[in-house]
Amino acid sequence: MDVTQSIADKMRAAGQSEAAIAAFLQAVRRVQAGDDGYWREDEIMPVGELPRYEDLPPSATPVEAWERLAIIKLNGGLGSTMGMQGPKSLLPVKGDDCFLDFIARQVLHCRQGRSSPRFYLMNSFNTRAESLAYLRRYPALQQGQDRLDFLQHQVPKLLESSLAPVQWPEDPRLEWCPPGHGDLYAALQGSSLLQHLLQQGVELLFVSNADNLGAVADARILSWLWRSDYSFVMEVTARTPVDAKGGHLARRRDNGRLLLREASQCAAEDRAWFEDTERHRFFNTNNLWIRLPALARLLEQHHGALPLPLIKNRKNVDPQRPDSPQVLQLESAMGAAIELFDSAAALVVPRTRFAPVKTTDDLLAVRSDAYAVTTDFRLVLEEARNGLPPQIKLDAWYYRWVEDFNRAFVEGVPSLRECQSLEVMGPCLFSSGVLCKGRVKFENASSTPKRVPPAVYCDTTVRL
Repeated sequence: MDVTQSIADKMRAAGQSEAAIAAFLQAVRRVQAGDDGYWREDEIMPVGELPRYEDLPPSATPVEAWERLAIIKLNGGLGSTMGMQGPKSLLPVKGDDCFLDFIARQVLHCRQGRSSPRFYLMNSFNTRAESLAYLRRYPALQQGQDRLDFLQHQVPKLLESSLAPVQWPEDPRLEWCPPGHGDLYAALQGSSLLQHLLQQGVELLFVSNADNLGAVADARILSWLWRSDYSFVMEVTARTPVDAKGGHLARRRDNGRLLLREASQCAAEDRAWFEDTERHRFFNTNNLWIRLPALARLLEQHHGALPLPLIKNRKNVDPQRPDSPQVLQLESAMGAAIELFDSAAALVVPRTRFAPVKTTDDLLAVRSDAYAVTTDFRLVLEEARNGLPPQIKLDAWYYRWVEDFNRAFVEGVPSLRECQSLEVMGPCLFSSGVLCKGRVKFENASSTPKRVPPAVYCDTTVRL
């Protein structure tokens, strides 16, 4: 049997939509044809000047624009990179408040008593039950809606040698993986939410990650987009040294269209160019604005499966067992759709609209006083930091998992308002009242945890 047929059969048996099957088979056929998913440096050009948030006209946002807007938060992650077992969005980020607390308050503040804009989570099978249960404490969120979420698809892990779906009887759940947030488009179509929103007169979509609490449906951007002809707008911001390994914006040399290049889409020989933040100046915040009628036409044009660039991840079928079979996880990024829309643009936004939490390094930053909560419930860098987050490096051996991280900072996180960089090597227990300024490093060469006493530490290396 052809491997594509076995893949389709496996996905149908698991209840995956035809839109998801078509999108995944398209990716598999491209791998079979030798597509490595790379954007090589000689195929792209750096991006020059772009429209900036500060230059947008300060016009009032029509009520109709709010009524025709829907907000989607991508909520499929388990936080497994930080050792979590449940939805990452339930991780406390400020006091007892988790991501979903902030998101719910942001949406309700945006509505100002209206039932619009509509709000949805794109959940995974792993996050759905717990996330929806948690949001019951915010009953007003579902006002005027028949549901609060739709499901991200799951796709088979493929044997790298044959591209056949892997079999792993020891734990069949490990035979599956998420297809990346590029699945947004197939999931909207496959769940019928796209058709429902269009029938309800919704024209615009604002999409962002659940772990980015700086991203809200901004009135100024909405007003600008409402009066424009753009069908797709990506929010980007200036790259700093901490962003050198993240995806960046570029243009195709052959047709000048904007594109997104992720780290996994960069060939080894182009790595220095990729990490050059002076050459490739902007990165994708994953805050996207999409005009739904244009998306529907594009999906129809491509028979329900957008041809997004490949992201190929090589892993073991059981991540905890290096001796388990090598598999390919085929993914795509939703921002990569920028090159498919005829009227696409990128907008340079302030760093305040980008405050993601991917690692415990990020978690320490947002829990510290380097970030503040605004009146509209965003989590943003303190103004005095001039848009530059503190560079944090925690010893992964001791702080990678949230449980270990919490134990180290149980008395409180250090003040980082005036900290340029913080590095912690070896096991440390931080006292309340630790204040870091400039560049600070704590070192414990032993395996026995040692306490960091309360004090002001400025441009220093402390050996405990």
